Amino acid sequence: MLHRNRGKCRESCSFLHRPPPPPPYSLMASSKELFHLSPHFHLHCLSLQLHLHLLLNHTQTHLFLVKMIEETTILQPSLKISIDRSSLYSPREHSHEPSSDSELVKHLKGIIKFRGGPISVAEYMEEVLTKPKAGFYINRDVFGSGGDFITSPEVSQMFGEGSSKFEKFMKSLNIHMVECSPTLKKLQYSALKCTEDDTGSTGDKMVVSMFGGAPVSWHATLEQVPSGLPTIIIGHEFYDALPVHQFLRASRGWCGKMVDVADDASFRFVLSQQPTPATLYLMKRCTWATKEDIAKLDQIEICPKGMDLTQIIAKRIGSDGGGALIIDYGSDGIVSDSLQAIRKHKFVDILDDPGSADLSAYVDFASIRNSTKEASEDVSVHGPISQSQFLGSLAINFRVEALLQNCMDEQAESLRNGYWQLVGDGEAPFWEGPEDKTPIGMGYLAMATVNKNQSSPVPFQQRSSLEVRVLVN
Repeated sequence: MLHRNRGKCRESCSFLHRPPPPPPYSLMASSKELFHLSPHFHLHCLSLQLHLHLLLNHTQTHLFLVKMIEETTILQPSLKISIDRSSLYSPREHSHEPSSDSELVKHLKGIIKFRGGPISVAEYMEEVLTKPKAGFYINRDVFGSGGDFITSPEVSQMFGEGSSKFEKFMKSLNIHMVECSPTLKKLQYSALKCTEDDTGSTGDKMVVSMFGGAPVSWHATLEQVPSGLPTIIIGHEFYDALPVHQFLRASRGWCGKMVDVADDASFRFVLSQQPTPATLYLMKRCTWATKEDIAKLDQIEICPKGMDLTQIIAKRIGSDGGGALIIDYGSDGIVSDSLQAIRKHKFVDILDDPGSADLSAYVDFASIRNSTKEASEDVSVHGPISQSQFLGSLAINFRVEALLQNCMDEQAESLRNGYWQLVGDGEAPFWEGPEDKTPIGMGYLAMATVNKNQSSPVPFQQRSSLEVRVLVN
């Protein structure tokens, strides 16, 4: 299962609005100031006078050299020049007061200072979310009512019941969690009801889930997961947290949106003056859209990490068999401007107090589909369809009816509210939801990728047959 893992992706960036370097010193300088300012100028003057004296009197070379060395500090050439300091750069005064910046803010400013210019929005997002010890996901439980946001599994148990139909395969399953957060690893360990068993005479410990006795292991990247066997990959609200690059249309073309430090030491957005490495991915993404669609946009978001990861998944499924299920909020088309920050269930400014809010962006499902097809001819892509259609095809309405027959009144109300939030106003509901709750089922999409040797997943099979019946009628 993929769960909020981030790799590291660095890039060189072009700069904007950096202070100009000090101009070179003018040739107008008094000898006294020149000697105090630069010992290199001092030695140059001495060697020049020594050379002139040698030309005039070859017989006294040794004595003159000794005399020049002895009188270095009192040498007073007759040339009179002065320094023009009017245009020299004057940096801000350095304060010795302790900074109130967090460790993450200091880290981000340090990167920008070291680079000599701004960083991309994607690098800012990656550092904010996954910086060791300080990233948003690293040391906290961000999910649920006590966290910063709620996802479908927290809404109702019916989501997991509907989207996991692997009971017959539990004895042959090996569960591999791709996770970078130590805190979330502990939560996953607890949620899977894991225990440690001895593997034999070696004394090694193997983590086993109490759900069917499946072994569980954790990895930092998908590449670390063993290959060679059919794989079922589940990415729920995973792609939306991968770093995105933003581009704005300007008079000189598409410019990368960057993060820089302003004069008042706060963060600000600027535009790159030259193409960035992510421009190659922008060009690729534009080939998957029509010219009419591109012409309507003044801003475009792309996710190179998502495109690359999709191709890794497609190649693995194409060679090893199996499939992937991706559920996330997004659109089946090019994304314009969707990056957002959420703190304690409220939207906040993206640049405000980095590391204290979740950053996420709409998932470009069309990009995932095209990346998959480009990577392997041995896989097929299905969807996307809405989460409401997906869960409805898995009979969530029959499941909620069965649960309602064996629960208390308070539990019944919770089940109804949870069900409505999961499916929204789509095909599955058969009652209206509460006015103070916002359904998430319609904003979320589901897409599946499977090896061509496997049949189409059930939810997408039913949708395809429904569309055929409509066309025939």
